[in-house]
Amino acid sequence: MLAALTTAPALAAPSAFTTPSAESGQTVRAAATTRDGQGRGTLLSLKPLSQMSRAEVVTQAQKQGLEADSARHGVAAYRLTYRTITPDGRPTTASGLLALPTGSGSRPLPPVVHTHGTLAYRGYAPSMTDGPDRAVSVLYASAGRAAIAPDYLGLGTGPGRHPYMDARSSTSASLDMLRAAHTAARDRGATLGRTVSLTGFSQGGQVAMALGRELNRGADRRFRLGMLAPVGGPFDLVGEELPGMFDGRIDPRAAVFYLSFFLTAQNRLHPLYDDPAEVFRAPYADRVEDLFDSEHPAEEIAGKLPERLEDLLTDTWYQKLRHPSGALLEMLRANDRTCDWKPGRDVRITLYSATGDRDVAMENTRSCARQLADHGAKATVVDQGADADHYKSFLRSAPSIARALPVAR
Repeated sequence: MLAALTTAPALAAPSAFTTPSAESGQTVRAAATTRDGQGRGTLLSLKPLSQMSRAEVVTQAQKQGLEADSARHGVAAYRLTYRTITPDGRPTTASGLLALPTGSGSRPLPPVVHTHGTLAYRGYAPSMTDGPDRAVSVLYASAGRAAIAPDYLGLGTGPGRHPYMDARSSTSASLDMLRAAHTAARDRGATLGRTVSLTGFSQGGQVAMALGRELNRGADRRFRLGMLAPVGGPFDLVGEELPGMFDGRIDPRAAVFYLSFFLTAQNRLHPLYDDPAEVFRAPYADRVEDLFDSEHPAEEIAGKLPERLEDLLTDTWYQKLRHPSGALLEMLRANDRTCDWKPGRDVRITLYSATGDRDVAMENTRSCARQLADHGAKATVVDQGADADHYKSFLRSAPSIARALPVAR
């Protein structure tokens, strides 16, 4: 889940396009509408971020440790701002990255959505910085695809705090980003294909599976699900990820970060406590909620938290989290259903993880595969090895995902 702690601190128009280039930096206001009564997915603005040659795409990818053999075209990147909803259904806005290949002709571009891992700081979201999430999206676009990377709620330019690990709202924001990208690509003179590929890392693996379920259900008739390839997703909080934080499978410092972020975010959605001092020991009770306000980078937060859960949590909550029940258990289970559905026969599913991952235990991935199998769906599980940590599992998986993704033909 913790992409921000494992790394240091992301479609281009052909030259004949008359709309502003990505180099101009000019924000284009849009008044597009959708079929949704709430205006969900309505594109509000499109801001050009950069226009890169193929060589620059390769350099950016290699800087992040990504293989760049699939790069074929230059890429233009844009930040989209669009309408979506809060966890309780109220109107809000969110942002995200759209990357389009330059010089790829007039054929429809296969859309691929990359959903990012744990980010506490809005400035590290894909549309905000040249980090690994933007680099991999640009790489996917350079091969001849429309690459889409949602920032999620409360990150990027979205207002408020990020509702961390709330699969439902991250999914709705990602679906609405896909809708906005459909409009934005058209405004750039491009066309999105109907079949959508989904991939995501860490928290984004969970989001990718949940978004796949929505597309499989027919959430928007313009799109159909074609491929799922999540990496290191926390698919089983109750059975694997949370227990792993107490039995040593998860790195203690990562467990402290994740649980602090998770509990403070979930408490705003499903009240679990009245006072932080019920959950967190001094002096952390006085600072933990302010640290996760979407304005603090993870490296800054980590220095203000202890290294062990025993030093973070009160005795009562240490035991509650070891043996969850009541409202806590219900909340956890609500976020554990992202693999509990039946994909269509033509949907290809590959689940990537690593035995050496000490952020998201590999058992999460095996649990997801079992849930899918219970619905008659076969998912291929790829283990990137005992020598691969969380981020390395992503780096090793990205080339395989890039090769499997469809390209414009």
